[in-house]
Amino acid sequence: MPSAESSQSCVHIRWMIRRDMPSVLAIEEASFEFPWSEDEFIRCLRQRNCIGMVAERDDQVVGFMIYELHKNRLHLLNFAVNPLMRRNAIGHAMVEKLRSKLSMDRRNRIMLEVRETNLDAQLFFKGVGFRAISVLRDFYEDTTEDAYLMQLRYRPTSEELAPADEASRRLAG
Repeated sequence: MPSAESSQSCVHIRWMIRRDMPSVLAIEEASFEFPWSEDEFIRCLRQRNCIGMVAERDDQVVGFMIYELHKNRLHLLNFAVNPLMRRNAIGHAMVEKLRSKLSMDRRNRIMLEVRETNLDAQLFFKGVGFRAISVLRDFYEDTTEDAYLMQLRYRPTSEELAPADEASRRLAG
């Protein structure tokens, strides 16, 4: 079995384009009880702050994510991996792509909502560093279901921390 690292290296993440829509819709339909329609995708993606990306493996779209850019955060609106391709580090690669867009100065967290009944998604996002921070009662229009609001905060790299450590050493010494 290939390691997560070698599997992840085979995944290419790029901007979503119009001709990706049939694959994205097929993944959406296979993934959710209440899937977005093509019109909902298009309406969302036409907004200036809304970004769509796809994950490809062997020139096939195997996952996608839709997120909004806000002043100090990213808001993940829709995220799915083809059910036949799950547990192959594709979702991890997509989260890493989002994580790479975070910084101390600007957007420092990723937020998302997960249905209370979607245990697989809750466990996946928890496994990649998200934490549930609140319950959103009766959140969805299609059901009376609650959602968990989950957040992943930016963590500075050791290089970014080094200048602060050096300054504190000078002050302490």
